[in-house]
Amino acid sequence: MEIILKQDVTGLGYENDLVNVKNGYARNYLIPKGMAVIADASAKKQLAETKKQQAYKEEKIRKEAEAIAKTLEGTVLTIGVKASTTGKIFGSVNNVIVANAIQAQKNVEIDRKKIEVAGDSIKEVGQYKAKIKLHRDLSVEIDLDVKAE
Repeated sequence: MEIILKQDVTGLGYENDLVNVKNGYARNYLIPKGMAVIADASAKKQLAETKKQQAYKEEKIRKEAEAIAKTLEGTVLTIGVKASTTGKIFGSVNNVIVANAIQAQKNVEIDRKKIEVAGDSIKEVGQYKAKIKLHRDLSVEIDLDVKAE
């Protein structure tokens, strides 16, 4: 079944993409949740007009993402946490804490949902990497240095 996505769906596509999925997935999940609509003739015509209008907006968003990528490229964030003498953290370091550290150290606001920390959270002191997805095809990897306070 051909559908038009109304929002980004992980593993499937991005907003305003025309994709083919199985009928059950479309009718039982995507359409009832408002994530997609059936791609009939009028919906395709409306999609073409929407894409035409958003072309210049997309370029502006991409340039902003590239500027943020240049700012974050090669960054090593130092995150201080409370930890035991063995290096085990009381709690964990997750994408929210990484987003707050970026805001504090680089003065760049990143949505926490766009940050992927290896294993969803860090539970020990050490060196780690986090991936930040800034745009559809633009992502930056930053180094995290988690230290005990």
